Formats: sequence, C-alpha cells, structure tokens
Amino acid sequence: MTFMPDFMGKPIINMTIAVLSGKGGTGKTLLSVNLAAAAEKSTYMDCDVEEPNGHLFFKPKEITEEEISVKIPTVNDELCSGCRKCVDFCKFNALAHIRNKLFIFDDVCHSCGGCLLICPEKALTEKEKVIGKVQKGVSGEVTVWTGVLNIGEATGIPIIKKQLEAINPSDNRLTFIDCPPGSACIVMESIKDADYCVLVAEPTVFGVFNLNMVYELVRIFSRPFGVVLNKCLEEENPAEKYCIEKNIKILGRIPFDNELGTLNSNAEIAVYKDEKYRELFSSLLKTVVKEAQHEATADS
Repeated sequence: MTFMPDFMGKPIINMTIAVLSGKGGTGKTLLSVNLAAAAEKSTYMDCDVEEPNGHLFFKPKEITEEEISVKIPTVNDELCSGCRKCVDFCKFNALAHIRNKLFIFDDVCHSCGGCLLICPEKALTEKEKVIGKVQKGVSGEVTVWTGVLNIGEATGIPIIKKQLEAINPSDNRLTFIDCPPGSACIVMESIKDADYCVLVAEPTVFGVFNLNMVYELVRIFSRPFGVVLNKCLEEENPAEKYCIEKNIKILGRIPFDNELGTLNSNAEIAVYKDEKYRELFSSLLKTVVKEAQHEATADS
C-alpha cells in the first residue's frame, strides 16, 4: 500500500479493495463496478471466474487475451509397474488402476504434482492443460481484467493468481477485486493480499447467514473490513442488527431502488447514468478509502 498525491481533493493511498458476499445476487458486482467507475482512474478485476459479468458493464475495448494452463500427469504405460502408490496418494481420486492400466481423470486433478514425486518407476510426467483465460481491456480510465474458467474445471485459483500478479503498486490507482461469491478457496485467493475488504449484505435473515460466512473468512485472514448494506428498506434490517451486535463498521447503505435495479439488470453503470448515483457511490468510496487509511495507520 503506497500513498498517492490526491483523490477527490484529499490525500489517498494506492490500495487493493476486495468486494465479497456470501452468495450471488447480493450486489457485489453492482458495488465493485460502480466504485471503480466513481474512482475514475482505477483497475477492476473480475475474479468471479466461474461466471464473470463485470465486462458486460464496462464493455472494454483493446482486449488482449492469455490462456491459462495447469500441469496434469500423463503416464508411460511401459514404465508403470502397477504398484498403485499414486492411486493411494491422490486424495481427489484423479487416478485409478483398472485391469493393469493406470487411468488419469483430468477433470478432477488438482495439479499438485504429488503423484509424480511418489512414483517409484518415474512412469508419470506432466503435460499442459488449458483451464481458462485472462482478458485485459480498457474502458475510459478503468483497466478491466476478466478471468474466465472453462466449464467443468476443478478450480479457478491459477486464473485468479494470474490476474492478481498484474497489480502494480506503482500504478497510481485503486484496484477493485470483484470476488467470487461464498467463502471457498477461490475467494480466499482473491482476498488474501487485499488491503481492505468490503462485505455486501442483504436485509434478510438469509442475508445474515451469508454475511456471517464472509465475516468469519476475513477474520481468519486478518483483513480489515466493513459492511455495505444493500437493498435497504425502511423496515427492520436483520443484517444491520447483526453488524451492530458484532460491532462491525457499516460503511454505507444502498436503498432498495427500482431505477437502480433496472440499470443494473441492463448492465448499465449507475454512476455514469445519474448524478444521484454518482454522489451515492462516490460517498461510499470516500468512506472505504478513509477506513482503509485508518486501518493502515493503526497497523503501522
């Protein structure tokens, strides 16, 4: 995290902000896309590699693309003695020895390389397998990164790692990571080096359950965080009550708004469409930056 000269008239820092939620449809992409747009010069990274949709909002141009591969084992049948040590080792059941022949199931292999190390006959070697791609484009002053995992692949972690490697501390911009939903390994990979995490929550009992998932996750990783309450109504908000009980910082509230919902459903960036939304998300962005600065100062 490095200090930058100015942001909306105030000193700011060059930071990475991860936006996450316990399930899909909570408003994670709505928030991350509009925060990136409100920041003007920024980087948006869609790490929801199983179902990326941020590019639909930004409609980036000048797109470049890179295939992402992993190494998977392949067997030399003439060297294989049928000892089954590799089969016993693999906890993902990606290998099986049937009728004196070793079978390798690429779709469930996690590319750990352990089977190669344990094979006494050195019958196993590695080959490259394409699991997806990373795209980079530009949309005005926003650099847009999109990770895409091929259907049926076991994990998108290598794709997310490739995206995050592109974060440049000297790039003089804020980076927003649109995380996958939930709290699985791909979410952990997305947030582990983030400077600040924004948790998005819905005003329902089910929303509280999902908020608790990501709340526990950011605590495990010791990431500073706050909550944005989405789809807020004037009635009682269980997610807000949860935050108060847990002493969690509420960064802001996004109202339940038909116009905002329509813009979002049409893949329109609200910040670009109406001044009231620009003010809403710009205010949220200022709060997030202020809190991240405060946490960084407290840790130093």
